[in-house]
Amino acid sequence: MQKEIVVSGIRSTGFLHLGNYFGAIHNYIKMQENYNCYFFVADFHSLTTHPDPKDLKQSVFRVAAENIASGLDPEKVALYAQSDVPEIPELYLLMNMLAYKGELEKVPTFKDKVRLSPDNVNAGLLTYPVLMASDILIHRAAKVPVGKDQEQHLEMARNFANRFNTRYNTDLFPEPHVFRFDNNTVKIMSLDGNGKMSKSENQNATIYLNDEDEVIRKKIMKAKTDSGPTEPNAEMPDYIQNLFALMQLVAPADVYDTFKSGYDNCNIRYGDFKKQLAEDMVNFIAPIRTRAQELQKDEAQLQRILKLGAEKARESAVNTLSEARKAIGINYY
Repeated sequence: MQKEIVVSGIRSTGFLHLGNYFGAIHNYIKMQENYNCYFFVADFHSLTTHPDPKDLKQSVFRVAAENIASGLDPEKVALYAQSDVPEIPELYLLMNMLAYKGELEKVPTFKDKVRLSPDNVNAGLLTYPVLMASDILIHRAAKVPVGKDQEQHLEMARNFANRFNTRYNTDLFPEPHVFRFDNNTVKIMSLDGNGKMSKSENQNATIYLNDEDEVIRKKIMKAKTDSGPTEPNAEMPDYIQNLFALMQLVAPADVYDTFKSGYDNCNIRYGDFKKQLAEDMVNFIAPIRTRAQELQKDEAQLQRILKLGAEKARESAVNTLSEARKAIGINYY
């Protein structure tokens, strides 16, 4: 029986953090056992913000290394750089002919980018959903693990797939849908209680996969707390609940239970709690950081991995693009 296809990507800008790990990567690791997975580093997408050319290569290698260090197996999945699959931008060009200015300007993320960076409203930002659709449709994937903020882009990808199929009287592209691998996906909030952990914002309140041990300890010890509960079994404020959620993810169950009991019985000492959380977090992050750093020192190995992934991805992409060109009529030989 042929495995179902899953596609997902992550931008090559910024540093991966706990939110990336528990929101995506740990599910990727489970998916790779049962699905035909295409996971890519979205370096084309990053160009909308004009990264420094001298930093781009290392950013791509770092993201790939951190995914592998977290448990992604390049033998089981296609792990590749988006720009290594030239069929993606060609499909992007074809899909742009079916995308309209009015619908693209209404996308909330585009409006946000215009508001935040009014001097950098480039065509890549406007057509970002078309490139995202092409990333997915090039492999004819029906399952796409995305966050809430990307669901409208996925809806647009469905629209483009249906629009292409209707316009050219084909069933080439299936409708891609949000894929929730399980119900245990965790949204990791920042340590200051303001929004999610971010690759670029609230850096002192975000735990990155490359943070050194002492940096992790300092960040957690500065995490927002309060004077503690005043009655048994009190409801936790969201920022306290977030710290307990982190402990539940990285600490032994008996350690979590001890501190949870302390909270429920109004005798928790937040200093001790955060020290314990910091040590458990260090023990969780350190092996990932060390493995990722080792991989980044071996540039030849990362090049081999990305080349292998691109070869796998192109096997799928070449076939899809050939069928798309035939449907359109761009097949003259």
